[in-house]
Amino acid sequence: MNIFYNTTGVGDVLLVQLTTTKFEELQTESKGDITLIKDAKTAEIGAFNVFNASKYLEIKESGSVEVTKEIVESLQQLLNENDVELKLEVDFTPKFVIGYVSSKEKHPNADKLNVCQVEVGNETLQIVCGAPNVEAGQKVVVAKIGAVMPSGLVIRPAELRGVASSGMICSAKELAIPNAPEEKGILVVEDHNEIGSAFQL
Repeated sequence: MNIFYNTTGVGDVLLVQLTTTKFEELQTESKGDITLIKDAKTAEIGAFNVFNASKYLEIKESGSVEVTKEIVESLQQLLNENDVELKLEVDFTPKFVIGYVSSKEKHPNADKLNVCQVEVGNETLQIVCGAPNVEAGQKVVVAKIGAVMPSGLVIRPAELRGVASSGMICSAKELAIPNAPEEKGILVVEDHNEIGSAFQL
């Protein structure tokens, strides 16, 4: 789940994204101050908007809103009160984590890309990376599927030149770290960082 709120750009509307899947054709259904956004073919709910959001929730952030148990409980109650049959199931695990590049191989179809296997704790992710300085044995910052970058970009499952990629190995600039170097390259963190632990933006 990702939540966005921007009164200047959008108004008093809370945007709640439930999946990173892009639907080809959308269908909407409104119940009170809630508008559901569905896949027109499958009727799967991919997102919903809460209009007049400040009536129901106290939101201090502008842009990406931290997904906490409290806000999810409030949203679930709001859905129930508006007769929306939707059970919110949320993954609260961190989306920016310390990863370990266990292997790096050249991409079979692109000279400047590498296919990396990256350990992130309880799983290993295959990530296609174009950074010139990525190497096996490094500890890095990984944005997992569903992460929202400081730029607003949502990390989705991807396929780059025919190879699946699940996440992104981040540069300091992409993480909006102050005084980040201008030259291209991922951020390599110190070895004492624990694999799978949360990286705080």
